[in-house]
Amino acid sequence: MRSVVNGDESRLSFWRSVREFAVPPSMIRTATARRSAGDWAGACAAARVDVDLPLRAVARSHGRALAGAVRADLVHLAPDLLRWHMPRIAPDGVLRPGLTVALARHGPLWLVVRTPPHWASAGQRMSLALWDPARPAEGAGGHPHPHPDRRFRLDLHRHLWDVRRADDLLFRSGGLDSSADNGFTDLDGVVPADAGYATNRWVAEAQRVTAAGSEAAGSDATGAAAAGRTGSAVTIRRGSRGRLLLDLDADPPRVTALPRRSAACQYAVELPDAAVWTPPDVDLLRHGLIAPDRLHPLVAAALCPGDDRADGTRPGLDPSAHRSTGSRVGDQDPEAPGDRLVECRGETHRIGVVDGVLVPLDHDPVLLRREELLATLGGPPVPCLREIDRLHRAPEDLDDIRARLTHGDAPGALAVIEHLLGPQAALRPGGLRDALDEATAGRIAYGIYRAGLHGAGLHRAGRHSAGLQSAELNAARLGWFPPERTGRRRPELRAHPRHATAR
Repeated sequence: MRSVVNGDESRLSFWRSVREFAVPPSMIRTATARRSAGDWAGACAAARVDVDLPLRAVARSHGRALAGAVRADLVHLAPDLLRWHMPRIAPDGVLRPGLTVALARHGPLWLVVRTPPHWASAGQRMSLALWDPARPAEGAGGHPHPHPDRRFRLDLHRHLWDVRRADDLLFRSGGLDSSADNGFTDLDGVVPADAGYATNRWVAEAQRVTAAGSEAAGSDATGAAAAGRTGSAVTIRRGSRGRLLLDLDADPPRVTALPRRSAACQYAVELPDAAVWTPPDVDLLRHGLIAPDRLHPLVAAALCPGDDRADGTRPGLDPSAHRSTGSRVGDQDPEAPGDRLVECRGETHRIGVVDGVLVPLDHDPVLLRREELLATLGGPPVPCLREIDRLHRAPEDLDDIRARLTHGDAPGALAVIEHLLGPQAALRPGGLRDALDEATAGRIAYGIYRAGLHGAGLHRAGRHSAGLQSAELNAARLGWFPPERTGRRRPELRAHPRHATAR
């Protein structure tokens, strides 16, 4: 394993956690099987992508040829691969909220993918739609930013979502060799030392972006605005370190640093993030922090084309072979749960799942009932009952379950819980039930957003409800607070001024 630079350690740890939980293998298997069968809508459903595409209306208004081109993109869309490459934010690696990303352009229409606003993003769902520059707000469903984002664009990076171009990932990302010559002779320390191959890639990506901008400008003004300004120079975002200006007319192309508020930024095309940053999978593989079989199958096949197995196959090509090498239950078909051993009153006892419930196995039923009654009255429970109570409230897999719920993988979280406590378990108050309650509240918030009811101010309650008990959570979602939180003795509920309808 190669050593990791201290400055990159937190970033690589962040992305390793994202790759572990954000796109579970069960989702990849189901979406791949449905897409291979020609069911693109079923693949989107498996990848938790809602479809808002009126293709029949598009055919009537823009012709069958355009509708057919959109449908062809949908047939070859890998929604699980798109989710894999979507922009994410720290600290949990969730999808960047309130984002509209362009996937492809067909005449006057743009195929886009949208993420919900922050208050409705708990389920980590996305939606596919068509954006018309002539009617920018139409069909947006109250999305805060219906216009395609200039920074996050995938229309020039089909290899991040189109299965026909997935093999381009290795070339478009610059490869796995960090020692490649960047081809620039006079950078004056402007380009970071770890850029390596990236500068040559910047030139190629800049040429693609400027060509697309010229094509859009020649067709219509609104398309040019969406594609970016044309010109022979492009700006490259470096996060908080400012920007670079890449001059394509120079021989060889030159890179210079720009002040944060330079006028050149207003007139030059800005390279989208997908054209600039190295995919995290490349860095994880380069430092030996992830195995190819833990990547998305299409990503593994593209980045490790020579990693052949003994049977002649390559990791990632067979969706059924994409299984976790660890013991994460939610990623594979759970087997029958094994018995746990507990030191109880000088003896080693077992607890296990019987008839769907976790129970002690080595206690007499009559004596066990008596011990349960004594514990209910405040007496000290026997170690077996104490261990069962701990597993209901705060099991050792709680962080794993929370990570799955954070990334919207409710089926995977429930599989872990059922494997641990049994499918008929009644959860007790504690951290585990609180995590499930918060996930349920998040699904309600997303339902409110999809139903178009967020204009009544209901989403504002969601921003302040993280610390509420489950009994108060529904009231907060409806814009009300119980009397004990308002300081009034009247038994009825009253509307909180912060959650009143905006006028």
